[in-house]
Amino acid sequence: MFDSPFDFFSLVIAIVALIFARKAFNQVALLRTKLDALEAQAPLAAATRTAPPPLPEYQGPIAPSASGQIGLETTEAESLPGQPAPPPPIPDIAVTAPASQQPGPGFEERIGTRWVVWVGGLTLALGGFFMVRYSIDAGLLGPGVRTLLGGLFALALLAAGEWTRRKESISAIEALPIANIPAILTAAGTAVAFATVYAAYALYGFLVPATAFILLGLVALGTLAAALLHGPALAGLGIAAAFVTPVLVSSDRPDFWALYIYLAVITAAAFGLARIRLWRWLAVTTMAFALLWTFPCLQCGPSMVGPHAFHVIAGFVLAALLVVCGFLFGPPADEGRIEPISSGSLAAYLAGATMIVLASFHNDTALIVFALLVAGTLLVAWRAQAATGAIGAACLFVFIVFAEWAVRANADMLVLPGGPLPGIGPNATDGSVSLHLISAAIFAIGFGAAGFLAQGRSVSATIPVVWSAAAVFTPLTLLIALYARIAHLDRSIPFAILAVVLAAAYGAATEILTKRDNRPGLSISIALFATGALGALALALTFALEKGWLTIALALMSMGTAWISMQRPIPFLRSLAAILAGIVVLRIGYEPRIVGDAVGTTPIFNWLLWGYGIPALSFWTASVFLRRRGDDAPLRTVESAAILFTVLLAFMEIRHAVNGGDVYYDNAGLIEIALQVCVSLAMAIGLERLRVRTGSIVHNVSAILLTAFAGLASVFGLLLFENPMIWWSIDVGGVFINQILLGYALPAVLALLLSYAVAGRRPAAYANTIAAGALVLALTYVAFEIRRLYHGPVLTSGATSDAEQYTYSIAWLAFGVALLGIGIAFNSQRARLASAAVTALTILKAFLIDMSTLTGVYRALSFMCLGLVLVAIGWLYQRILFRRQAAPPADGITVQASP
Repeated sequence: MFDSPFDFFSLVIAIVALIFARKAFNQVALLRTKLDALEAQAPLAAATRTAPPPLPEYQGPIAPSASGQIGLETTEAESLPGQPAPPPPIPDIAVTAPASQQPGPGFEERIGTRWVVWVGGLTLALGGFFMVRYSIDAGLLGPGVRTLLGGLFALALLAAGEWTRRKESISAIEALPIANIPAILTAAGTAVAFATVYAAYALYGFLVPATAFILLGLVALGTLAAALLHGPALAGLGIAAAFVTPVLVSSDRPDFWALYIYLAVITAAAFGLARIRLWRWLAVTTMAFALLWTFPCLQCGPSMVGPHAFHVIAGFVLAALLVVCGFLFGPPADEGRIEPISSGSLAAYLAGATMIVLASFHNDTALIVFALLVAGTLLVAWRAQAATGAIGAACLFVFIVFAEWAVRANADMLVLPGGPLPGIGPNATDGSVSLHLISAAIFAIGFGAAGFLAQGRSVSATIPVVWSAAAVFTPLTLLIALYARIAHLDRSIPFAILAVVLAAAYGAATEILTKRDNRPGLSISIALFATGALGALALALTFALEKGWLTIALALMSMGTAWISMQRPIPFLRSLAAILAGIVVLRIGYEPRIVGDAVGTTPIFNWLLWGYGIPALSFWTASVFLRRRGDDAPLRTVESAAILFTVLLAFMEIRHAVNGGDVYYDNAGLIEIALQVCVSLAMAIGLERLRVRTGSIVHNVSAILLTAFAGLASVFGLLLFENPMIWWSIDVGGVFINQILLGYALPAVLALLLSYAVAGRRPAAYANTIAAGALVLALTYVAFEIRRLYHGPVLTSGATSDAEQYTYSIAWLAFGVALLGIGIAFNSQRARLASAAVTALTILKAFLIDMSTLTGVYRALSFMCLGLVLVAIGWLYQRILFRRQAAPPADGITVQASP
């Protein structure tokens, strides 16, 4: 560094001399370029010159041709012999090299004319900063001398910048595309001036706050004026240096008031410059720097809320005055258009206020400042539609503040104005809760009233929708946050009353707006207020009833939203109904019992009936409403939820009844699987009938899924894992009214009905597969029932006797004959084929089992009965079936069949 002040001034003089020398060198280079162009053009003109025609006395005057080349021109006097000719004029040769021949700046020229200058300007500014820093660390000079030198250095840079600007403006030489040296010098001087004044006030105490504020303001105004002359380069460098100055020139004991006053002055100058020159980038950069200066200062805790609050308030006011389009001194605004920077400027300082509230643990002062900025946002957005986007940000930040406060719940901080209400918590002692309650009430009323009154004030549809969305979202979220913080999500009648009042307010707003003339966005706003009324009613049910009623309330809200969408055909409402249905589905995924251990042990009439039945009914009703306006994704979502809740209601009730109220029982018995198969088949039959009428893909796919589930459960559950012929521990119960009837006979009947329900409407293979399953279940029932008659309730006990084997054969033959009779009576080929399959199975049994196991009379009777039945079947086919199906002869002759 420098050993004395003289070295410092020598460096300054050397820098200024270098600048002047560089300027002169540039001017000489420019002149040399132009002279070289003239010399290059002269031979070209001489080569293209045309020889004049011979004249008696003298050669005509030389004049440049229209093409710019030098040629000969014959005047009118030359064509008149004997007339004296005028003296030849001196040719005015002005040759300019074509623009296309000028080479672009090379790498060396860019370095010498641009980059070096930019780096030099930044180096000058940093040199001034580090000079002050070095003098502080080394103690070379006193504070007064250091401050004086800094001021002189700043003035020298500013003077050099202005002098070079004037010299360039009066020069007749065309400027080359080089770096703006005057702007860079002025920017460096501005930054050093900022640092000098700030150091004189914050570090040395030479200036009282009022004087420092005035000087900083003067520097800021000077920067503003200089940027108006020098362009955006000065503005960018000057503002960046101004915001970085407090980092480079710092103190062990920072003064936050001085810092934030300084930043306020800088912000005012930057916003003013951005307003005058309409530099949007400068406004955004200033907001970003100002918001960044909020983060490091938040670590000081709640004791420093005052200066932080001043910082966000000052920035918010300046942004509202100078940045927001259409408000006071802001730029002009387009009617009905939301301008991003106008909205973002207010949102940025709201974000800073939110961070102060959270960092100070909801300090009273911080919360009051936050409330003031939210109110200011409403006011500015009310007057200037360009800032309407900030309303959405305000809603979000209000929710963040109160949600964080609710999550940080403390049992000793529960209080209400006038004392706690019964049933919502113990007596509390912290007054900040009262402040939160008052603030929440003000926010709810402010957003709600403003959102209602804003309807019809704009030619744009977006702006009233934003207001109405804020009017609905903010009060509801505040009510939920207060309920969670104070009532700890338990039953609370007072909060239920508040929710009913809020629902009534939204209902009244809906009714009033419905009667108005149609305006842009009015229909969507009406739908939002109506949805808010439904949401408040759902919250009232949730607050007043047990936790399980939240599922019911959301389901009812989905149905109500679907009904409103039928009255007001707004696509958003259909989507909202689907979203609510999805939330309810996620809710049961978290806790399938709805109310936990409080389900109860009473079969059927327990909490599962209300928790699944009412939502299922609500979703079915909602699907009917939505279908009247078309088939789309929201309708399919609600239909899926309706089917899901219906199936789960049946399955959960079955598990509850079979397992003594324990729906989490880790095993499923024969009765449970049988009931689930029966329910699945019955629902599949209903959906098959329903899909024919609605054509819904959801009904179609759901019917297939339920059928597939019933088939898999039958194969793996009824015939394998819970087969009473395999597992000795299964007790099937009574003689005829037993688990076999429930597990095999009833599913067989339902499967048969399902096969007829899909016949002719689905592929034949699909219907035949279901019919084959019904046949297998029916034969299994017959076999198991015979086994029950011979062995008692445990089918695996005891040996198989000859009489039992004979009974199997006789029963299967009778079953086959019955199927054949049904097939003949109803002309059903499927029944006749089933009869043939049963008969074939009986024949196989006779030859493979009866022949080897039966002895004596039972073997003879078995084959005799089988033979008689086969002969009878043949006779039926010959005499009855084919006779009835014979086609009349083609020649019209009637053929009488012989008896």
